[in-house]
Amino acid sequence: MAQATQEFGEWPLKRLMTEVVGSGPKSADDMTRAQAREAFQRILSGEPDATTLGAFWLANRWKRNNPEELAAYTDVMREESVVTAEPDADPVDCGANYDGKDTSAILGVGAGVVAAAAGTPVVVHSGDYVPSQKATAYKHVLEELGVRTELEATESADMVDETGFGFYYQPAFNPGVDDLYDRRDRMGVRTFVNTIETVANPANADVHLGSFYHLAFAKKLTDLITESDQLEYSRAIFFQGMEGYDDIRPGYTKVAEWDRAGDDGEESFADYEIETAAYGMEMERSDLAVDDMATDSASITEAVLAGDRDDHFADAIALNGAFRMYARQDVDSLEDGLEQARGVIADGSAQAVLEELQAF
Repeated sequence: MAQATQEFGEWPLKRLMTEVVGSGPKSADDMTRAQAREAFQRILSGEPDATTLGAFWLANRWKRNNPEELAAYTDVMREESVVTAEPDADPVDCGANYDGKDTSAILGVGAGVVAAAAGTPVVVHSGDYVPSQKATAYKHVLEELGVRTELEATESADMVDETGFGFYYQPAFNPGVDDLYDRRDRMGVRTFVNTIETVANPANADVHLGSFYHLAFAKKLTDLITESDQLEYSRAIFFQGMEGYDDIRPGYTKVAEWDRAGDDGEESFADYEIETAAYGMEMERSDLAVDDMATDSASITEAVLAGDRDDHFADAIALNGAFRMYARQDVDSLEDGLEQARGVIADGSAQAVLEELQAF
């Protein structure tokens, strides 16, 4: 049996592997909350050797973490790594998968700017070509638009209050997780870190908008929030976005909506579908494909916000902007949000927000 250490406890990762999580996907046991907390404390400290850490991450992937384990990891991340900076505004926290997209345009920047112009403040956060996909993310589109991205967390909060839209950069607000970059890169597959970094909530927002690949995972994420001692979201909406990102899919998009206290005062969870055709948008996924992810996404965003495009991209940005307004309950329906989204594009308000971001 491994010896207890003074700094941590009795559960080095190797012991967790041999006694709890490492026996395979069918026979592995779940960790207690205390065990999961200690494991991630050790990881953030840099204590485990590379082989043991890789084996532990892979064992967690095989057995699949439960909400309690994910909540424990999240709480340690928030306590020991995340630097929060809370703006005066109460924004929607958009935590798309950090490892990005590589086929369809990133619409969240345009959608967030549109929502901000309509009075719904929005925060987005990402890293820089994060493993395992190392694909295009929010940071890269913003840079192509001439918006500063390598900001300290306090600057990000100021950006929200000055423009209605803010970007938080992972190396600045979550340095402990950023320090794991090389080891994550060598893994070649996603780990639980890819899940918890999306709910880091650097702005201490009240509402979260995130994405998932499968509906069952959305329930796991809302249970993570419920189990967490550090996350104080009162409302979260997760949906099956394009390439796992926070862009509504053409056609059908599955949505999971959670409220800590619903209309009856009890926690509520509901799932439903959004159909783009119901909003007069006859489009397919291929209609939103681009060749150069960052450059094309930025140029499309700029043209839509200027009112120079009236096509599938314009429809998609307006719908995603409306969804951010709906998430924060600033509109009663997506139809109302769409009307506002198209209005702020038509009257120049959305373009003005982008110009403010570029000047920040």
